[in-house]
Amino acid sequence: MQAYKLKLKIDLAGNLVITKPVNLPPGDVEVIVLKTVDTIDNTTVPASEALPETPKRKSRVKAFEGLSKNVPPVPQNFDAAN
Repeated sequence: MQAYKLKLKIDLAGNLVITKPVNLPPGDVEVIVLKTVDTIDNTTVPASEALPETPKRKSRVKAFEGLSKNVPPVPQNFDAAN
């Protein structure tokens, strides 16, 4: 099965309307509808102000005590899904 992402609208009558032409071959399709939600920015810290660095905790387990010292930082483009 192939996946396609389309922008659709629901009109006042409740019909699902494709707003742009689709270049797909004829045949059966399965539709999953995800409703978009307007997001509200609840940030109280201005974007220009840096957040304080999180203090490092000491491990209570002796076996893991120095483990985090040798771990490189996670890259910003890291994708956990892969």
